[in-house]
Amino acid sequence: MNETIQLLLNHRSIRKYKETPVSEEQLDAILGAAQHASTSSNMQAYSVIGVTEPEIKNKLAELAGNQAYVAGCPLFLVWCADLYRYEKAQSLHMRDKQPSTVEHFIIATVDAALAAQNAAVAAESLGLGIVYIGGIRNNPQQVSELLGLPEHVYPVFGMCVGVPDQEPLTRPRLPRDAVYHANKYNTACQSEAITTYDETMSAYMSERTDGKAATSWSEAMAAKTGAQRLHMRPFLRDQGFMLE
Repeated sequence: MNETIQLLLNHRSIRKYKETPVSEEQLDAILGAAQHASTSSNMQAYSVIGVTEPEIKNKLAELAGNQAYVAGCPLFLVWCADLYRYEKAQSLHMRDKQPSTVEHFIIATVDAALAAQNAAVAAESLGLGIVYIGGIRNNPQQVSELLGLPEHVYPVFGMCVGVPDQEPLTRPRLPRDAVYHANKYNTACQSEAITTYDETMSAYMSERTDGKAATSWSEAMAAKTGAQRLHMRPFLRDQGFMLE
């Protein structure tokens, strides 16, 4: 197994960081890797806001659900789907403004995710740790105002970056049969895969919490049932995204 694959398999979410700042050289390498991610039709429809100011990080931590590690990490990256730049480029050659489509929205969201994952792997290759923060979508309007995001840009997620100050366990993943299907989707294997993974995750959670919890994966998924972040649709419409 080569070093790149081993690095990917060793990924862990880091939620406690040393005070050591992320250097300019490290940031340059991380952003360089991000910018070389795959992108649909070379649109590069994303932007990233790097936040190091304590006051702004503290406010973002509050808006993301009072997640202390957002305030505690030396660098917080907010990854945004960005059609503002695309529409600016378009306007140089078209008199009438053409509205973006659902497909453009998907492209921008995927581009942001691909760039962020490249950045995550680059950061980990430099000995840094990361954790994604979906809670940035808890209050997207306030986040957008705080970061000065223009129309046709929205915050997809945040990412804490810094030198790890903890050694968490590597979280086990679903059995391969659950996620890889040869030629056609295989529904027959899912029940057995879930049962197997429930046992694995229960053991993992028990070890992680020193026996205080042994929540299975299916229990955790059941707890997510119900409407979540219903404010995203009206927010995205207000930001100018076409979702119909």
